[in-house]
Amino acid sequence: MTQPGRGFRADNAQRVVTGAEYVKQITASESDRRARAAFQSLVTRIAPPGGTLFDFGAGPGIDARFYAERGFTVAGYDVDSQMLEFFAEQCRDLIAAGRVGLGGGDYRDFLECKSVGGMRDFDLVTSNFAPLNLIDDLPELFRKFHELTGAGGKVLASVLSPYYLGDLRYGWWWRNALRLWRDGYFFVQGAQARIVRRRLADFGARCAPYFTLKRVFRGLPPSTERDAEGFDVSAGAPYAGLHMSGCRFMFLLFEKRQLGSDSRI
Repeated sequence: MTQPGRGFRADNAQRVVTGAEYVKQITASESDRRARAAFQSLVTRIAPPGGTLFDFGAGPGIDARFYAERGFTVAGYDVDSQMLEFFAEQCRDLIAAGRVGLGGGDYRDFLECKSVGGMRDFDLVTSNFAPLNLIDDLPELFRKFHELTGAGGKVLASVLSPYYLGDLRYGWWWRNALRLWRDGYFFVQGAQARIVRRRLADFGARCAPYFTLKRVFRGLPPSTERDAEGFDVSAGAPYAGLHMSGCRFMFLLFEKRQLGSDSRI
């Protein structure tokens, strides 16, 4: 799944950038490199040492390789064949060593799978550079995350911030501002699919009953202790959105819920 992270312009038609070309573009921008470094650092803080990670929307395998080289066992998934081809080459040695597994194929098939890359019961699901913004039906995705994670599992996702002040220069933001306030989300058409921007409350509602949205972090390397700790969304944090206005991405941490025996998952 080609992530809508870099150079997105909703008012212009865009071709899909994938594989080696995507890697060239996503590593050229300092802001993208800083956002990736901040997310990777947060993953290493949250995941248990030597734990198992599921990288959803893994793209070319940049993050998967980073995690595996730091002692984690990683399974990646993406729908884009060129991304998967680059991923397999990028992580060939780690795949051969059993440190990285790779899954691909149609998204609907993924929702029916029992494991990814031969693995399940993951400690942490990661999703960097906004794959969740391409998903219309978040409840069914969090249902799948619930099935694939072990007890105490978590999800850490980088998503596009609807609060980002830099987007106020674009007409598409103003055309959708009322819907964002009224409905909690809006979407615009991207090169690959609809790109959905959601408020924090909308993410919190759509992850239930499978997960609870616990904390939100700014999508930049932390400059203060508050940045490093993030904001406890589950306790309210009514002004958390304001703190997300200075960066394109925000990092959301979800914690797995225990479902009752009558719940259907």
